[in-house]
Amino acid sequence: MTAIIEEHDASGRPVTEPMARGMRTTIGIFVAVPLVAVALAIPVAWGGWLGWTDLALAAVFYVIAAGGITVGFHRHFTHGSFKAPTWVSVTLAVAGSTAVQGSLDQWVADHRRHHARSDEDGDPHSPWRYGTSRRAVAKGLVFAHVGWLFDGQQTSIERYAPDIRANAALQRVSRYFPWIVVSTILAPAILGGLITWSWQGALTALFWAGLVRIALVHHITWSINSICHVFGQRPFRTRDNATNNRWLALPSLGESWHNLHHAEPTAARHGVLRGQIDVSAGVIRAMERMRLARDVRWPSPARLAAKLKDPAQRRRIRGWTPEAETAAPAAS
Repeated sequence: MTAIIEEHDASGRPVTEPMARGMRTTIGIFVAVPLVAVALAIPVAWGGWLGWTDLALAAVFYVIAAGGITVGFHRHFTHGSFKAPTWVSVTLAVAGSTAVQGSLDQWVADHRRHHARSDEDGDPHSPWRYGTSRRAVAKGLVFAHVGWLFDGQQTSIERYAPDIRANAALQRVSRYFPWIVVSTILAPAILGGLITWSWQGALTALFWAGLVRIALVHHITWSINSICHVFGQRPFRTRDNATNNRWLALPSLGESWHNLHHAEPTAARHGVLRGQIDVSAGVIRAMERMRLARDVRWPSPARLAAKLKDPAQRRRIRGWTPEAETAAPAAS
């Protein structure tokens, strides 16, 4: 068996650390079981085991999980797009954990490493890691979508997410991640059983609002890692291959405007061009108005205009005016 060796940067600090024993099996279960549920979804629905209660619960739990990832794990914790009171941060951390994509500290570490080495050596999930031929990119897409989760190395939390590790409240959420997973699977079943007052209602809610919902959130999030680095438009200049994908915008709550995100990683809004739906930015705006979010980093139209490949497109930027561009500093 080949020994697993930690990767280090030029200063000797560890970039990755060996994956804990048994972690691959655990990840495999988290990936495979919801996926099997999706495969069974059509015949189960055809058999009449799908009702309005199941759909309503699935929608609610989907929004909580996906919103917890996009607003919480991604924009708040990873990039610091806004600040929030401790109880709001903890709520977002718990909501994101219900997506069953790993603990908060590991998720943040992985994503920060992705930005530090995007589409280069060291990126934990670049679809370009095997080359640029069709076969290499096809192999890379599979790796970027799900294969990277089974890599023998995992990103060092101490290196990439020391702030999460140092925060007692957030570290507690990370430590209790397994219990949150159990809760997010069982909660739909309990609610479904109580609402319909039947065992069938509990089982169908467990299936649709539990397993199928988790699988959908998984694959939408993973599509940002894979599809949004290969297919789509690139209106903004970046040093990597991040792209925008309109058809993923709604289910990802705005995360698929990935090209802009890599051009301005800390921006609270990713869909900055007119007509680009960004539900997560709308949520952050509402939180700001309710004083649940502060110091929000809204993107500067002038900076965005300076990063456009085609200056003629600047009129498509939300809030852009010739006067604002003249008054604001240019992008660095």
